[in-house]
Amino acid sequence: MAYERRQNGNYDGRSSEERGRDREARKSEEKKEMIKAWEPKTELGKEVKAGKVTSISQIFHSGRKIEEQEIIDVLLPNLKDEVIEIGRVQRMTKNNRKMKFRVVAIVGDGHGHVGIGAGKDVEVKAAIERAVVNAKASIIPVLMGCGSWQCGCGTNHSIPITVRGQCSGTTVILKPAPRGLGIVASKPVRKMLELAGINDVWSFSKGTTKSRYNTLMAVYRALGSMNKMKNMGEMKLGAIQK
Repeated sequence: MAYERRQNGNYDGRSSEERGRDREARKSEEKKEMIKAWEPKTELGKEVKAGKVTSISQIFHSGRKIEEQEIIDVLLPNLKDEVIEIGRVQRMTKNNRKMKFRVVAIVGDGHGHVGIGAGKDVEVKAAIERAVVNAKASIIPVLMGCGSWQCGCGTNHSIPITVRGQCSGTTVILKPAPRGLGIVASKPVRKMLELAGINDVWSFSKGTTKSRYNTLMAVYRALGSMNKMKNMGEMKLGAIQK
């Protein structure tokens, strides 16, 4: 049976890890070709293409909006994406009900950047592509540190402070954890924190936690709240220095 599958081309004798590596290599090559053929439409895109903007942090500090996914592909080449949920939604029209697929995806580079997005389409593949594009457009920087009183190692393995995020009826609290504890959270939340580059954290959820999208959006807002605190601290420091 295995010989027949090999003859028909359905089985090549490779392990799933090897096929996964080949798949990632093909995606990487396709991304490089897409970047070469990219013609920027926005001023920010033109600056990135010309090499005037070489870091994603420059965009975050300037507060400019990212409207082209190629900007993320250029500045964060090691970005990974993960599909969290695929469901069906219906919309009533004059004639009948129209069904679409709804996909929730997250992206991150494992070094302090993460994003989340949702996409709808009549085909699953197109919905996944839309969700990934929306996730790239929503990428934020994640502040990391060692805020646990039990650790105090000073490395960037956790978050510096306790943060809270809310989306609809779901609330998520993230607390710094000592080094080596790991990520204490549900599977979708753990995956999102891993893509953000966080290794140790306590996670507490309450409310309507059945919705994965609302839960992940609460985590996203909790992580993003640290950036607001940092900006407020920089503004106060600048005012004192003046």
